[in-house]
Amino acid sequence: MTKLSVNINKIATLRNARGGNTPNLVQAAIDIQEYGAQGITIHPRPDERHIRYQDAFDLTPIVKTEYNIEGNPIKKFMDLVIEIQPAQVTLVPDAIDAITSNAGWDTRKNQSYLREIVGEFHGHNIRTSIFMDPDLELIEYAAKTGTDRIELYTEAYAVGYGLGNKDCVKPYIEAAELAHKLGLGINAGHDLSLENLNYFAKEVPNLLEVSIGHALICESLYLGLENVISMYRRKLE
Repeated sequence: MTKLSVNINKIATLRNARGGNTPNLVQAAIDIQEYGAQGITIHPRPDERHIRYQDAFDLTPIVKTEYNIEGNPIKKFMDLVIEIQPAQVTLVPDAIDAITSNAGWDTRKNQSYLREIVGEFHGHNIRTSIFMDPDLELIEYAAKTGTDRIELYTEAYAVGYGLGNKDCVKPYIEAAELAHKLGLGINAGHDLSLENLNYFAKEVPNLLEVSIGHALICESLYLGLENVISMYRRKLE
């Protein structure tokens, strides 16, 4: 069964908008796990506009499911991950000024760099995943880095599905099939929602985990966080 990891960046964004500690990020993570999420994802950025680096440490003792830390592997980020030792680190090539992640890695161009980064995290027994577009050639290069998994960047699927084009899932099916053949685990994330998740999860083979934040938190404003997490779990079953 595909696991649901909840990205809590948007909860941190709401907290930071007013200052103080409301909503309480740590308590939210505790509750989200109790409601049925099988993982907690955070994506600290250098400007700390949502998740702060201190949040990553504060969450460490209370994440009893899977702790996934995403980010661009600059030195500060790598030092953070190595000290915390999460279950998984997801490497994302986001620019410092990016509003959100908007592209996967060019694993051919960055082959030696990624191999070095993956090796460093493996030296600390941290599972690695590389954020990628569903590009078959680049997936072959990803396998050469030694990474454990890839995370398929699903914005193109979400846009296509929203326009009624279900064929937009085909590149993801092909990517997942190749990745599995190459011995890579398959994660997915970005713009997945209650509307489009079930079809994606049914069609894409060997999907181990989805990481969902923005849509899940937005839907929770209307439907309630506990209810929404249960709805997502049902979509994945």
